Amino acid sequence: MSTAALLGIAAGGIALLLLLIIRWQVHAFVAMLLVSLLVALAAGMPIGDVISTMIAGMGGTLGSVAILVALGAMLGRMIEVSGGASSLANRFTQILGPSRVPAALTAAALVLAIPVFFDVGFIILVPIIYGFCKAAKVDPVKFGLPVAGIMLAVHVVVPPHPGIVGGAAVLKADVGWITLLGLAICLPLAPLAQYVSRWLNRKHYTMLPTTAEQFKNFAGESAAGSALRAPSVGAVLTLILVPLALIMVGTTGATLLPKGDPVRNVLGFIGAPMFALMVAIGLAFWLIARGQQWSRERTNEVMESALPPAATVILVTGAGGVFAKVLTATGIGTALSQTLTATHMPLILAGFVIALALRAAQGSATVAILATCGLLAEAVTAGGYTAMQTALLAVAIGFGGLGLSHVNDSGFWIVTRYLGLSVADGLRSWTVLTTVLGLAGFALTWLLWTFVA
Repeated sequence: MSTAALLGIAAGGIALLLLLIIRWQVHAFVAMLLVSLLVALAAGMPIGDVISTMIAGMGGTLGSVAILVALGAMLGRMIEVSGGASSLANRFTQILGPSRVPAALTAAALVLAIPVFFDVGFIILVPIIYGFCKAAKVDPVKFGLPVAGIMLAVHVVVPPHPGIVGGAAVLKADVGWITLLGLAICLPLAPLAQYVSRWLNRKHYTMLPTTAEQFKNFAGESAAGSALRAPSVGAVLTLILVPLALIMVGTTGATLLPKGDPVRNVLGFIGAPMFALMVAIGLAFWLIARGQQWSRERTNEVMESALPPAATVILVTGAGGVFAKVLTATGIGTALSQTLTATHMPLILAGFVIALALRAAQGSATVAILATCGLLAEAVTAGGYTAMQTALLAVAIGFGGLGLSHVNDSGFWIVTRYLGLSVADGLRSWTVLTTVLGLAGFALTWLLWTFVA
């Protein structure tokens, strides 16, 4: 089949995917499986190979993704239920001082966002945001906007979050490098989120009546004093930083030591993200479950409560792997790779632009990242990139999934409703902030790319 025909099938598949998700409200998991099936048939894949190819795509992706997402969800849930988020935010505020409450909350949000999914993490911090805003006599949008912005930035580029983990599996990128690079780039985005939010907040936004009533009646318990026997900030930071340190050890060993070196093998085992998160879960039993005096039944109940929402995320991520496998097996990925090469567009720019367009079109950052990685997987494989370069390509795609959050994004509604923003004001503030952060994150990623290319 000609290159033009294959690219036409790919474009038609993406268009159908968007219609299914946006127009007909089909669940993303079902939509991606259906589109993968139709694309395989349209591209001429032998009918006897279609189902086996889809199963291989699902299994190949979930082999790494399911474990990381499930362990990360459990860890985040234990921190959430125990009141660790409140401890973290209050401690950061004490360190930085009352005059720097927005900066303190943003810093705490950056750390908390590593193990906790964006929507859950933001909802956890809403009572803390409300409490400090009441004390400062300002609207929630003043403190809440940069908090939400940096949490979403971490969500799209730092494992164990599903989009970037699934994208790494599709591109065969090193999760350790992605973690280090994603965090390094998110650090300067935190003060940028503060600066842009202050600029956006020069305009007064009239708070929605329902939010105004909720804010007026808020008692402020979370800001004044954290939950009973809440874990210390040291315990929470330990749970977050220990797995990151282990991953850094593994990545450093893989970079500095030759293949086959026994020390490198040991460090690689210690620094494997799965092992690092298992260590964090073990520490959580000691630092949280024991400290909270939870029974084994209560501990299991908390951990199991993290799995139902994580299951949906895992399945959508697996469906993204199916789509990627079909694109590769049908030759569509090769056709796209050759076309991009002919246009001389840098692959890192193409990844960002495609992800940004898909994010704007259908709303889900996870779907945008996975679909883009699937489209570009063949080009990445053929490019002969180093581990760091492949990680930077994945991070660039992740930042494409950050920008242009608007009315088709569930995160848009969570942020605007809790901060009391109308749809119009949300577009003027939240949409602008996510887009600025996405562009800035990509710019920093491309800057690093110039040093390693």
